[in-house]
Amino acid sequence: MSKETWKADIFENLFQQNPDPWNFENSSYEHKKLQRVLQCLPCSPVAFAVELGCAIGVGTLALTQRCQSILAVDASETALTKARQRCQEYTHITFLKAFLPSAYPVIAAAGCDLVLISEILYFLNRTDIQKLAFHTTTSLKTTGHILIVNWTGETDTPCTGDEAANCFIQACRANGWMIDLSERAEGYRIDRLILSKTHDDEGVPSF
Repeated sequence: MSKETWKADIFENLFQQNPDPWNFENSSYEHKKLQRVLQCLPCSPVAFAVELGCAIGVGTLALTQRCQSILAVDASETALTKARQRCQEYTHITFLKAFLPSAYPVIAAAGCDLVLISEILYFLNRTDIQKLAFHTTTSLKTTGHILIVNWTGETDTPCTGDEAANCFIQACRANGWMIDLSERAEGYRIDRLILSKTHDDEGVPSF
């Protein structure tokens, strides 16, 4: 298992070879997982959501009913082309090509209410996961939420899903963010984080 973050061209090649490499459109597993992710979102409507790793836009389309504005980010232009086509009737979505964490859209994501990171953390090494956590927490409003979703089965990626989730959560805790929901289902885990009230009020973490 390589410990290096997967490069952008790996994802571009995947989507060029297969327009839906993870079967987002037809997999019952993916559909059930997406429904549970939507149930774990904060109360509607979310004013401004950032979706990191939007792929071909299946999740993005589902978010349109829950979010007033969406910034959807992916490293693959091929995937983004399909996502734009899928969501073309919705004017409250902005699609952006960016490789994370180095090209995190600091300005475009500033002041968001939700950051959704579904099934991409384990493609990063620990250092890059920590960098992404920093960018994420500094993008959000103090009342915002972070929702991360990670595969928990075997993988040949730099981290397992559990390792990636735990590394991200630990890095967020250093900036005062805490878990307010954590659950496991067959094949995946969902964790939701909010800013500690003590940190928000006093500027220091509460743990």
